[in-house]
Amino acid sequence: MNRIAIFASGNGSNAQKIAEYFSNINLAKVTMILSNNPDAFVLHRARQFGVATKVFDRKQFYHSEEVLRCLKENKIDLIVLAGFLWLIPDYLIRSYPKKIINIHPALLPKYGGKGMYGDAVHKAVISAGESESGITIHYVNKDYDKGEVIFQARCKIQENDTAEVLAERIHNLEYQHYPKVIEAILTDVPYPTKTG
Repeated sequence: MNRIAIFASGNGSNAQKIAEYFSNINLAKVTMILSNNPDAFVLHRARQFGVATKVFDRKQFYHSEEVLRCLKENKIDLIVLAGFLWLIPDYLIRSYPKKIINIHPALLPKYGGKGMYGDAVHKAVISAGESESGITIHYVNKDYDKGEVIFQARCKIQENDTAEVLAERIHNLEYQHYPKVIEAILTDVPYPTKTG
């Protein structure tokens, strides 16, 4: 069985959806949730699921290999970023080539990069007068939101949309597709590259 570690910095609704999805499938299981935020609600969600947690700080993440040791000790096969806001260090990318994936709440390459997360993305998309937005699931490399795209899904932007309304539509796309794309990666079965 594949062992998944999820990195998250905040609420953790995507982490919960992924954990729920794989709780009913023998293919994989979420066995760890790691966070750089000791107050992140995702840690509470992990405890409810009986999933092990690890909290780390900037020094442990960037200036030691403590996080890597933890992943190796727990035999992690795939790293999934779900609202994790720090850049992934080179040593982790080298140790998990094409085994770290991220989800971004916009259609990359637009509206990506440092500082582009959460409502900041949705406000930028609406301010630019875009007719659509969506999600991008991609492999992680050394740059924010620049890794190879695995999958995109789109949604229309309505005339009176606020960032909060658009965020809800984007979340629904994330919940619908992220677990299935992870499953496709683990089984090496193609998943449609784009939808919507």
